[in-house]
Amino acid sequence: MKARLKAVAAVVLFSACSVPGFVPAVAASRADVIAATYGAYSMLPPTPTLLHVCHGFDCNYRAEVAFTDGDRAALARLLNAGKASAAAERQALGRAGAWFDRRIGSAAGTQGHVARAGVRHMFDSGQFDCIDSSRNMTSLLLVLDQLKLMRHHTVDVPVSRGLLIDGRPLHVSAVIREKATDTRWTVDSWTRAYGEAPEIMPLARWMTLN
Repeated sequence: MKARLKAVAAVVLFSACSVPGFVPAVAASRADVIAATYGAYSMLPPTPTLLHVCHGFDCNYRAEVAFTDGDRAALARLLNAGKASAAAERQALGRAGAWFDRRIGSAAGTQGHVARAGVRHMFDSGQFDCIDSSRNMTSLLLVLDQLKLMRHHTVDVPVSRGLLIDGRPLHVSAVIREKATDTRWTVDSWTRAYGEAPEIMPLARWMTLN
């Protein structure tokens, strides 16, 4: 049953957002994001007080992280520094992503996780694959959205690239959508090691990478 549900999750990701060059005409709702990100993994969506961190590849391990008043205040400080523009907010989101990676490290045992963890790490509960990292980053983004800390962006459904038949491995990333331009940006923490800011770039560029 678990394997079948995960297969359904992959179908949801591909059908909703992963066809190269395909950009939905309208922004995704919160319900869309939650369904695509957590629906097949028996996970509750995050709240400003509690979220579950995926680790160990394909969300095989999960750690519960309770956000405190201090955590929410730290996120507010980080995001408030980027309120002037969309570009500044993306920089602030990068800093928030680095903060989040350090915050969850002790709970998930991922303080030593490497960038681009691959096959040789897949039995290591202290590592993230892109399924883990895209869900965790989407969780952070949803919390920031609930706290009304993002002024220039909304959270969109995760995207994937690489169909294997085109010579590229499958890769998944969290996504934000810029309100003023409707441009989608990937927020990809899988390519970064512990405590580093995620890579944030236009989705169109991300789709061309290996």
